[in-house]
Amino acid sequence: MDTLNPAQTVAPVDDAQTKAREFLKQQVATIPESVFGLERQIFIGDLVEKLPIESRTLLRELVNSLLMRMFTIGASDIDLGGFGGQGLIWYRIFGSKKPDPTIEKLGSDEINILILSLLMARQRQVLYENKNLDFSYMIQEGEKLVRFRADAYLDMDQVALNMRAINQTIRPYKTLELHPNITKIVSLAHTKEGLTLVTGITGSGKSSTLDAMIDLNNHTVDGHIVVIASPIEFVHKSDRCIVRHREVGRDVTSFKDGAIQALRQDPDIIVIGEMRDPETIMVSLEITDSGHKVFSTLHTASAVESIDRIIGEIPPVEQERVRNRLADVCRCVMSQKLIPSLDGKRVLAREVMVMTPSVRSAIKNNNTGEIYQMIQESGDQGMTTMEQDLKRLFVQKKISLESAINYSNNKKRMQQLLGAGGPTA
Repeated sequence: MDTLNPAQTVAPVDDAQTKAREFLKQQVATIPESVFGLERQIFIGDLVEKLPIESRTLLRELVNSLLMRMFTIGASDIDLGGFGGQGLIWYRIFGSKKPDPTIEKLGSDEINILILSLLMARQRQVLYENKNLDFSYMIQEGEKLVRFRADAYLDMDQVALNMRAINQTIRPYKTLELHPNITKIVSLAHTKEGLTLVTGITGSGKSSTLDAMIDLNNHTVDGHIVVIASPIEFVHKSDRCIVRHREVGRDVTSFKDGAIQALRQDPDIIVIGEMRDPETIMVSLEITDSGHKVFSTLHTASAVESIDRIIGEIPPVEQERVRNRLADVCRCVMSQKLIPSLDGKRVLAREVMVMTPSVRSAIKNNNTGEIYQMIQESGDQGMTTMEQDLKRLFVQKKISLESAINYSNNKKRMQQLLGAGGPTA
């Protein structure tokens, strides 16, 4: 289902929701029109802080009803608030984001109150200062704990919110259908050190793949895994590994600090949620160089781009040293995309680069332009280009020809592949 059909998916409204909406209107009436901009949000935050627990619970239940609707309609994300939201509740379903026509619109200040009521005083202060706040949110449904990754931010002086539902179950590692050589690289049982990167744009399933790799090790090897993320998404239950979860902003001040501190915690695997700045990149390489196994993610569209991006983030004076160190410590780069499938859902396509001697030499000699051809010709090592994997999905009739071309990193190469021995449409 890729659209919201009002006739089939009408959002239920109960007495609690009606009371919450009436309460919101009452609170909005107390906000003076003379207060605007960030000061208005601070005023609303102070108003929320003074509300009795019963009132905040009522507001939280309204938000929870909107969140739990995600599971009814098969949505991965919810968006509300800000000037762009226009008072509507937006859901992303199989890649398409649309407003839900069955949910009554809310006023801008009503949404401001709703969002700010979810935050603690310290979190609101961070939002005011940074104009953005990453946090996690939980709903207790009976014995089940439903978790969400959340990002609150300002849009034209109004508070906006995105929440993504965190999978309640981990995708089994075997369903990734990775080459046995890749499994040896990511498994602590076979490889005790080295950096493995999972890359892709936002919403490409990087976290799910990373969790599958953590789960593989948790259930097959005796060890200690430290996960540093912003925020923590899936919470792994310790099995053969003891798994520590450290959320940036709550349990540790930054990715860099978490990584450095992890070295004193006797880890076997360190998971750094994202290599988002030069400091985190440098620390990730250093702790990998010290003999640890490190998993991390990066926002890039291809394996070669990931190498160039890491080196490009570093000041020029340090780039040669980082290039050599990266070539030495990196073991595998997996770049992935979620492609619209013919059944109306999405399917995973990936590019995989293994750090063979020839790839390592190309990086050290600053000849990354040669790597694509190496990946293309090394399927026996578990490597594949994005274009080769898209062709595979097209041949298997999982995606359309149009999607294969549109989601390729190099459309000319994609068309050559499809024309040379591949089916045509």
